[in-house]
Amino acid sequence: MALLPLDQPWAFTFGVLGNIISFMVYLAPLPTFYRVYTKKSTEGFQSLPYVVALFSAMLWIYYALIKSNADLLITINSIGCVIETIYIIMYLTYAPKDAKILTAKILLLLNVGMFGLILLLTLVLSEGSNRVSILGWICLGFSVSVFVAPLSVIRLVVRTKSVEFMPFSLSFFLTLSAVVWFTYGLLTKDKYVALPNVLGFLFGIAQMVIYVVYKDGKPVVIQEYTLPEHIITIAKLGTLEKSLEVHPIDSKQLQLANKEITVERDRDEHDKDNDNDNDEDDDNNKEEGMETREEVEKMREV
Repeated sequence: MALLPLDQPWAFTFGVLGNIISFMVYLAPLPTFYRVYTKKSTEGFQSLPYVVALFSAMLWIYYALIKSNADLLITINSIGCVIETIYIIMYLTYAPKDAKILTAKILLLLNVGMFGLILLLTLVLSEGSNRVSILGWICLGFSVSVFVAPLSVIRLVVRTKSVEFMPFSLSFFLTLSAVVWFTYGLLTKDKYVALPNVLGFLFGIAQMVIYVVYKDGKPVVIQEYTLPEHIITIAKLGTLEKSLEVHPIDSKQLQLANKEITVERDRDEHDKDNDNDNDEDDDNNKEEGMETREEVEKMREV
C-alpha cells in the first residue's frame, strides 16, 4: 500500500498531526491505570470504554486495509490496539471476579463475535468499492455512537456543578483531534473519516464551554452517618469510588446517645406494663361475668 501521493502534502501533514494528537488521547487514561497498578484494585472503574475503543480501532484498521492510500489510519489505530489491549489486560489483572467475567463476555461478544461477523459478511457479500462503502458506513455509525458517549459526562458535570470528572486537557485534545481528522478526511475526500468528526468537534466545544461555566464549582459528596460505629461513607457522584473514614465519638454525643437509648427502654417497659395491666383487667371482668351468670341461673332454678 502506498503512502499519500506527493501532490497531497497537506493531507499527509494533517494525517501525521492526527496520529500525534490521537496518540496523546490514547495515553490520557495512564494516570487512572497507574493508580490501579499501585493500589492493586480497579476501584469500581468500568472496562467498557477500553473494550469499545479497541473495537473501534480494529474496525478502522480493517477499513484502511481494504482502502488505498490509508497508511496513516493504519498506524494510529494499530498503536491504539496495542495501548487499549494493555489497558484491558491490566483491568483483568486487578478487577474483581464479577468484573472480569463481564469484561470477558463483552470482549467475546463485541471484539470477537461482532467483528468476526462484520468481517465475514463484508468479505462474502461484497467486493471492491462496495465493500469499502459498506465498511465505511459501519465505521461512521460506530464512531458517532462513540462521540455521543461524553453526554453522560456532561450531564454529570451539570448535576454536580463540578468539572472534577471532565479534565479540560482531555476535552481540548479530543476537540483538536476531531478538527485535524475532519480536515484530513476533507483533503483525502473520505467522507467516512470527515463526517463523524463534525459531531466530535461539536461535543468537544460543548465540553469546553461547560468546563468554563462550572470550573469554580466544588465536588458534590454524599455523606451517610451511622452512630454506633460513627463511620462516614463518602461516595462521589458519577463514580463507584468509596472511602470509609472512622472518627472518634465525642463524649457528649455518646452521653446523649445513651440517654436516648435509656428513654426508649423505659418507654418500652412502660408499654409492656400497661399491656399486662389491661390483660389482668380483662381476665377479672371475664371471671366476674361468669359468676354473675351462675347466680342468675341459680335464681331461675329456685
